[in-house]
Amino acid sequence: MTSHLGAMAVFALFVSVVFAVLMRDAPAEQWRLGFRLLVGLVGGGLLAGWLLYPIPF
Repeated sequence: MTSHLGAMAVFALFVSVVFAVLMRDAPAEQWRLGFRLLVGLVGGGLLAGWLLYPIPF
């Protein structure tokens, strides 16, 4: 996991697990919310990176 993508995925996994456990009580709802958060965080990060790639700094 030495790439930025791997670090982002691990961070998104930890954040989604914590938020799912804190926000929902039933295990089935925790799994569903955790998966949606994980997909949203990783997808949002990839989309933001793709959109910002052509901007020269």
